[in-house]
Amino acid sequence: MPIKLPSDLPAFDVLSTEGVMVMSEDQASRQDIRPLKIGLLNLMPKKIQTETQFARLIGATPLQIELTLIRMSEHVTRNTATEHMDAFYRPFEEVQNERFDGLIITGAPIEHLPFEEVTYWDELRRVMDWTRTNVHSTFGVCWGGMAMAWHFHGVEKHMLDAKAFGCFRHEVTVPDSPYLRGFSDDCVIPVSRWTEIRQGELDAAGLTTLMSSPEVGPCLVQDEDKRALYIFNHFEYDSGTLKEEYDRDIDAGTSINVPCNYYPLDDPTRPPQNRWRGHGHLLYGNWINDIYQTTPFDLAQIGN
Repeated sequence: MPIKLPSDLPAFDVLSTEGVMVMSEDQASRQDIRPLKIGLLNLMPKKIQTETQFARLIGATPLQIELTLIRMSEHVTRNTATEHMDAFYRPFEEVQNERFDGLIITGAPIEHLPFEEVTYWDELRRVMDWTRTNVHSTFGVCWGGMAMAWHFHGVEKHMLDAKAFGCFRHEVTVPDSPYLRGFSDDCVIPVSRWTEIRQGELDAAGLTTLMSSPEVGPCLVQDEDKRALYIFNHFEYDSGTLKEEYDRDIDAGTSINVPCNYYPLDDPTRPPQNRWRGHGHLLYGNWINDIYQTTPFDLAQIGN
């Protein structure tokens, strides 16, 4: 089954060209089936790029997905056209009385700020509390996962001396986790962050680390009590996303290391290679499958 997207959303044409099954509202309405209702709270500045990346991953399963794009009600983005936001995004205050099978909370490039200094922190706290009653399963990504770990458990993010930047090998620490079904013993994942979460603090909070790296620390964490996963790295990245970040910093004169283990022979003049795509599809496919197996058929029962 495909993912249901508005036919004029930029991701519709991009994913159709890639062979991802997408369908319009008219096509979906003719199928006698309840799609999984997945929300994407997009906190990234490049909204179109991010919504396409996540739609690609969650749209690759055999299940029909209805994707709802959500924005913070009290925050105005400066990097995406107002017309796009008005046409495709709904503010949180508009969806807060609805229920969702799943919700993804993306990262945001504000790691240097204490959580309480983020302009939309109060509303994001309401979103995270809302997931306890209105969302069956929540997936916090990078800063979004760190925010959830801090809000629910007081797990701090710690600044790094240098940016963790590149493709790092990660080890599966709980191989029988349903979220890691089909995974190799280890895999490569893109990392791009100035902060880290420490294993000892996750252990003290009673959280379970499913994947970790000896170089950049915990990666995928399960919060069973909150029906949530936190991932601090970026399976959703396109092949060229780290290159875009590197080129941007170089053009701005920012001191930045070449992303490690990303370019062949660490040579930024050569095209980067994608070595994480398959495992990224596995992880998000396993998450969608777990939701399908456990969510109530009646959306009104979610949270009860």
